[in-house]
Amino acid sequence: MLDVLCADFDAPRRPLPGSYWVLPGRLLAGESPGAVDRAVALRKLRRVLAAGVTLFIDLTEPGEYAVPSYAALLPLVAPDAAITHVAMPIRDQDVPTPAEMRAILDLLDNALAREQCVYVHCRGGVGRTGTVIGCYLVRHGLAGPAALDRLAHLRLPTPDRQRPSPATEAQRALVLGWSRLDTI
Repeated sequence: MLDVLCADFDAPRRPLPGSYWVLPGRLLAGESPGAVDRAVALRKLRRVLAAGVTLFIDLTEPGEYAVPSYAALLPLVAPDAAITHVAMPIRDQDVPTPAEMRAILDLLDNALAREQCVYVHCRGGVGRTGTVIGCYLVRHGLAGPAALDRLAHLRLPTPDRQRPSPATEAQRALVLGWSRLDTI
């Protein structure tokens, strides 16, 4: 748990304004690297990949807000790299089922155990991303309220730090109750 608590002291530079390191150099969370403008999406992807990301856990739904999927651009940006994109869609402003959250967290834990650098994101990096990261923090030893406090601290460098993350009451309730729901 110490690495979770000390994560921001030696965090590398954030690749996107709305991103933050949960585990420096290993677990990044935040806004989508996609964009309506292809050139903007390519720039964002290059920055995220330069941070070492090898696995994207994408919480957005297909075609959400008319933003094209960036997954097709990954081979253009890093043709020789082993980059993986996994869609684990959650409806905007909603929460996954406990089984869906366990699947997301298991994917995340397995990737980190294989020394991958993971980027978890939704559209804005606040609601769904905050829910997943909050549940991740609870799974790894923090109580629900402490996980929400830690998440607020991790998000301090982001431009939308004043917005609560997770964004909705249902999302916050899932984090607060995750220790009871995360039965393995």
